[in-house]
Amino acid sequence: MTIDAPKPDIPPFDHQTYLREMTEKPGVYQMRDASGNLLYVGKAKNLKKRLSSYFRSRGLSTKTMSLVRRIASIDVTVTATETEALLLEHNLIKQYQPPFNILLRDDKSYPYIFLSAGEYPRLELHRGAKKAKGTYFGPYPNVSSVRETLNLLQQVFQVRQCDDTYFKNRKRPCLQYQIKRCTAPCTKEVSKADYDQQVEHTRLFLEGKNQQLQKMLQDKMQKASEALDFEQAALYRDQLQHLSRVTETQYIESGTDQLDVVALAIKAGVACVHVLFIRQGRMIGSRSYYPKLGIDRDKESLLLGFLGQFYLAASQRDFPRRIVVPEESSLLMELSQALSQQASKKVEVVGPTRGRVEKWLELAEQTAVTNVTQKVLAKANVEKRFKALQAELSAERLERIECFDISHSSGESTKASCVAFTREGPQKSHYRQFNIEGIKASDDYAAMEQALRRRFGGSQKDKNLPDLLLIDGGKGQVGIAKTVLTELAVENVLLIGVAKGADRRAGFEQLILVDENRTIQLPADSEALHLIQYVRDEAHRFAVKSHTQSRDKKRRRSILEDIPGVGAKRRRDLLHHFGSVKAVTEAPVRELIKVPGINQRLAEEIYAACRH
Repeated sequence: MTIDAPKPDIPPFDHQTYLREMTEKPGVYQMRDASGNLLYVGKAKNLKKRLSSYFRSRGLSTKTMSLVRRIASIDVTVTATETEALLLEHNLIKQYQPPFNILLRDDKSYPYIFLSAGEYPRLELHRGAKKAKGTYFGPYPNVSSVRETLNLLQQVFQVRQCDDTYFKNRKRPCLQYQIKRCTAPCTKEVSKADYDQQVEHTRLFLEGKNQQLQKMLQDKMQKASEALDFEQAALYRDQLQHLSRVTETQYIESGTDQLDVVALAIKAGVACVHVLFIRQGRMIGSRSYYPKLGIDRDKESLLLGFLGQFYLAASQRDFPRRIVVPEESSLLMELSQALSQQASKKVEVVGPTRGRVEKWLELAEQTAVTNVTQKVLAKANVEKRFKALQAELSAERLERIECFDISHSSGESTKASCVAFTREGPQKSHYRQFNIEGIKASDDYAAMEQALRRRFGGSQKDKNLPDLLLIDGGKGQVGIAKTVLTELAVENVLLIGVAKGADRRAGFEQLILVDENRTIQLPADSEALHLIQYVRDEAHRFAVKSHTQSRDKKRRRSILEDIPGVGAKRRRDLLHHFGSVKAVTEAPVRELIKVPGINQRLAEEIYAACRH
């Protein structure tokens, strides 16, 4: 296949700005040309690192350089694990057959685990057409993961893995029986009832119903630890973690779900709607859309408006059985009736639900946030907003903006943050955090004063002074800032306070212009306001992150100890199940409820506390 060179008038892809805020989570990326045609689909354990590798100065193959020259946009879909990313990548390649994937990748079919039918079923790796009678579990991401799983099952349940010819001609047990990896049904060393039980346990495990096996390994790990056999305990721990990965794989690719999952993220005047397409329980595709904000800027109106146009206005649309949205609405029933009439079949539009769908919705929301952030930080958008703000303020110069915010928990571990933005976007190397000490608890005024004096006093006075200083707060906070700047003789810095508007809703912020002694409110669709909102939100995010890290480090204790209802026994059960505190804090609700003694309510409380 011959791939034409890109047209010379197409501007190069601005990868530096795009990658600056790219997530480091696993996921799938889709590279498109200027016409929106799909060029390449890839997966990554770390999206930022993988995408960065395409834009290095040397070491790229000729085909890769040809691909990079044609890139006009990149869409990403965040996934929970690399395994899920690989399975989605496989589905997308199979569906769309992008030209560079055909040139650069071997599109072999994925392997399965096959449990045969018959009197004494066997387990084996399977790849290709599913002709034999039995049950197929998978697909799995690669052959090595299947072999690992078969090896684990051989040790635990001892179901035979030999072929039928070998099985029928045995006169005495083979070596697998001697090393306790098979119960030798070939020579009737095990009763039919016992063997059937082993097969049933294997089936339950492969279907993801493996709590019994996990409990067994947890007990063995505990006994090995008490006997000071830490090497064996570590082996059981690794097996538990492997079980979690295997269960996750089965969760991803099993079921009969026929649904679209829709999530919405709005940031600094930009909206992103991300849609996951789930068919037969598999994520077969995804796409991000960027609708323009209209008069109705609340999430409910925007989402319902998008759904109406996306499904009703299209001449041909593959209607799923259900469409899942992130928020309940009184209008969902009405929309369901309209879609059912359009599709000539029942189509339900429902709010968030428990179980399997909860995972899909979480991934869609993460992807929407990631993609809207990339859109906001596109170099052309940042430049346009800087110009709009400069014109709105009638400022002679606006090249650098700084914003301060304060964060604490009832006065504990007070932190002040300072973020810096230029026309290139956020300058994270210039972000600063200040440990606030020697003040009365919860005294935000004193905290702001201390942070400003440390930023603008002494050697910092003339170093990278901002043209605009934003203070996240009302007149009291701004008054403190003005006093500090005056006492330190800091000149040519425009000072503005950003006060919460009506009902603390975005778009109603009051801007306190200190030099002009007046307050203004910019229109909700103002590009200037969108820039201020984004800088303010970034300062708040950085302050909260700094405070949380400092607070947790200061307490020097497990976060599990602070959750009501989680005592010593439940903490121990959680650690036995997941293997570490970090794994517990990252676990979704659906995994937490698998731990004995953890019900739905407590699982939700643990999940919320670990993400506070």
